[in-house]
Amino acid sequence: MKQEINPIDSGRETAFNLWMTSPMPMVTLTKTFDVTHIYRVGKKRGLKLNMLLCWCIGKAASQVKEFYTIPENGKLYRYDSIAVNVIVNNNKGGISSCDIPFVDNLGRFNADYLSMTQSVKVSCESIFNENHMIVGTSSVVATELDCIVNQYTNLFSNPMLLWGKYRKRWLKITLPISFQFHHVQMDGGHAARFLELLQRTINTV
Repeated sequence: MKQEINPIDSGRETAFNLWMTSPMPMVTLTKTFDVTHIYRVGKKRGLKLNMLLCWCIGKAASQVKEFYTIPENGKLYRYDSIAVNVIVNNNKGGISSCDIPFVDNLGRFNADYLSMTQSVKVSCESIFNENHMIVGTSSVVATELDCIVNQYTNLFSNPMLLWGKYRKRWLKITLPISFQFHHVQMDGGHAARFLELLQRTINTV
């Protein structure tokens, strides 16, 4: 559910006043993650690495209260649930968008991920979920990338995580992930704690 809130009651009043009218309010942090554990889990259980990453992102984000509040069109809104957006290569050669509600049960999330992304791929029609706070993701796996900085548009201000191809080195697999967020939603300290939580989640799937 989505509800408008007064910035004074949000804990983000100062940030709202400082950054709501900024022409470039997005901040990007990049961290190299050790994804060896979920890579091995995926291989052993036949699970897609991208799905596992999306579940870990949803799991970590669901534990950080700042993710539930987001600025939209000059106002501040609070949600009570989170969904993870996946970009899908569709059958027409283009891309479509798919918002997958986060659930704590990995098996259920995997089932939803597979069925929803397949539906979007075939229909070439995006699935949007306006009742959840959307955490965007995008993977560019054709090459290894050090960092991705997404375009900023005033059409949305959702946080987004982006990555390229993972790096396999000896017994360790790493993946640089860029995290872009609106400064009204959170500060750098909140973002850094989220990235640390994401690594711990990846390690304990």
